[in-house]
Amino acid sequence: MPALPAALAGLVKRYHDPVVVQSLRSTVAGVLAYVVALQLSPNPVPLTAPLTALLVVQVTLYTTLKTGWRRVLSVIAGVLIAVALGDLMGLTWWSLGLIILASLVVGHIIRVDEFVAEVAISGMLILGVTNRGGEGWDRVLETVIGAAVGVLLNALLAPPVFVQPAGEAVEELARRLRELLLRIGRELREGASRERTVSWLYEARRLDNEIARFDESLRRAEESTKLNPRVRREKGAMTRLILRSGLDTLEVCTVVLRTLCRSLADLAEDRSHQESVYDAAVSAVLDELLAHIADAVDSFGRLITAQVTAGAERAEAELEQALHDGREDRERIAALLRAEAEMGGEWRSWELHGALLANIDRLLDELDVEKRSRWLAAQLDAGRPSLTLARRMRARFRR
Repeated sequence: MPALPAALAGLVKRYHDPVVVQSLRSTVAGVLAYVVALQLSPNPVPLTAPLTALLVVQVTLYTTLKTGWRRVLSVIAGVLIAVALGDLMGLTWWSLGLIILASLVVGHIIRVDEFVAEVAISGMLILGVTNRGGEGWDRVLETVIGAAVGVLLNALLAPPVFVQPAGEAVEELARRLRELLLRIGRELREGASRERTVSWLYEARRLDNEIARFDESLRRAEESTKLNPRVRREKGAMTRLILRSGLDTLEVCTVVLRTLCRSLADLAEDRSHQESVYDAAVSAVLDELLAHIADAVDSFGRLITAQVTAGAERAEAELEQALHDGREDRERIAALLRAEAEMGGEWRSWELHGALLANIDRLLDELDVEKRSRWLAAQLDAGRPSLTLARRMRARFRR
């Protein structure tokens, strides 16, 4: 396939930007809702309809449907409370407080989530007018119009599928994990001191704190495949399963890497500021081991993306080879550390050496292809997928 021109590629990327999608669709939905409300509502200025459309329209159809339903339900609840209590008590400071309290309680009971305050707002707006019944139902009508326009717009003009940005987020996390692993191995070989180990720990913590950003991108991709006419239901389920399981694995690897850096920092505590964490022989093998784990993480990230786009055989083969090399290096480093502890009599450091090896084992285990294949097969069986989907997945993982 010929490469897209730079300008066209940039335009396509911007089209899949959630901010661009949200802005364009909200603008169109607001204008359409106002035009429709002018024809159907007795209110000469039906601004509630475009306001509702702005709040309802989201970047995915699935979220739009959830938002529209909660928005309409919250407005109806607020209007009913205001009409029922307003005629009995009128508008005073204590009746206003009672209606606000009742509206908030009812909002939580009917579980409208982020629109709990909308129940009270609708009630207060209706409480201040003379013809509460007429004004209240006009507001309900405009709300229904705005919500319907927003849902129909996203149903007829299906939003883009955000699988590619989610795949890029998974690859970015894998790339940053790889860079940190390579940096640790390289600096260990160069003779890393206590200050270097602390910097590794800080970097691992920063990466761990950014998991929420990667998870948000994946959540958007998951929702974009639900109820989207552009995506077949089975394919969407498979995509969500692959991406979510991949990100979960990388998230565990991030936590384990942070713990590994903690072990190295603790090992460096007993050394002077200029003394290396390990001698040259151990550092060289650790460098090779971490390089193989870094390659495995990188291959795993590419494998996740390949599984939701094209063939994954090459990435899977590279992952298996990197894991095989890593396990061999792990046995070598274990023997070296054991010999070092026996010769130097530093058995009190063996607990930290054991923690280091345990973290390495956990990284290798989390990235294991066979373990992932078994887990995906179990998820498919639990979800009772169609025979076609099950065969496709089994053929892909070949186990």
